[in-house]
Amino acid sequence: MDDTLPSLSQQDALVALMIAVSASHGAVETSELVAIQQMLNHLPVFADYDINRLGHVARTVFDLFNEEDGLDALFALVRTALEERLHETAYALACDVAAADGHLYQTELRLLEEIREELRIDRLHAAAIERGARARHMRG
Repeated sequence: MDDTLPSLSQQDALVALMIAVSASHGAVETSELVAIQQMLNHLPVFADYDINRLGHVARTVFDLFNEEDGLDALFALVRTALEERLHETAYALACDVAAADGHLYQTELRLLEEIREELRIDRLHAAAIERGARARHMRG
């Protein structure tokens, strides 16, 4: 990858983290893609998001995952694009994607931990967000 990283909008940054969590265990699950699509279609934060950006953002994430320091580069892009007021939103969306398939992989848990640290999410707030995601995606 060249030295110039693409810039991301705030919404792109949220999407990038969701895709990163989905791809973190080596296979993007259909249930995770459906969850991402539903969030893009229904959450107010994505009300004016250009869905055509999804492919570009996904390619950026996959390209970065193939680089040695790609995760650090991804976090740099996200920190640059994302206002602090959306940090908890970003973490909540990432948790929802991780929980969507009913199974939390170790790689997803590690990535969520890194996202929590990168975005400086308070541990108590993170626990509440995680609990909410778990409750929303509980199987009957």
